[in-house]
Amino acid sequence: MFERFTGDARAVVVGAAEQAARRGRRQVEAEHLLLALLDRTGGRAASVLVALDVDRRRDSMVRALADARRRAGLSRADSEALAGLGIDVEQIVDRVEEGHGAGALEPEAGRGAPPAPRRGWFSGPAFSSEAKAVVKGALRMALERGEREIGDQHLLLALTAHPGVVSEVLADHGVGLPEVWKALSAGSFGRGDGGAGRAA
Repeated sequence: MFERFTGDARAVVVGAAEQAARRGRRQVEAEHLLLALLDRTGGRAASVLVALDVDRRRDSMVRALADARRRAGLSRADSEALAGLGIDVEQIVDRVEEGHGAGALEPEAGRGAPPAPRRGWFSGPAFSSEAKAVVKGALRMALERGEREIGDQHLLLALTAHPGVVSEVLADHGVGLPEVWKALSAGSFGRGDGGAGRAA
């Protein structure tokens, strides 16, 4: 499927791998795709994020992602569901961190076997099942919009549509699926990919 990615979409994938490596993770997660999108200044997704005024809220989004990691990746909806059962997630996190240090419940860095070498243009770490679902969702978004290539805007659309922490953080900051879809439909962001084009 990566052969259908535009240059901008490929840059997001490479950026996500860099985000994962910086955090000592062996797999690219959906969160890393979002962080890579937030770092981009070119491409249709970056134009949409500017149009939705995400620049002012970027730091808040990064903090929200970090808070979710601290809760072992639980979304706010998950935490609320557990609260309904009488389980106070924040209290549990505080107790665990008292005994084992800050970030004790975050997914372990470097856990598991090293990724197998990959062939092709992307030789980075493997994608988690959630990140793979986002990539498949990007393909669906491209098809739904009648577009043959998968661009960074389709990755953004897929992140807003895939249930979990990332879509929750995006929605909390005014970047839901309807807002992104509307901005893409109304905007004049062009159909190019910043001149990068597709790799041969």
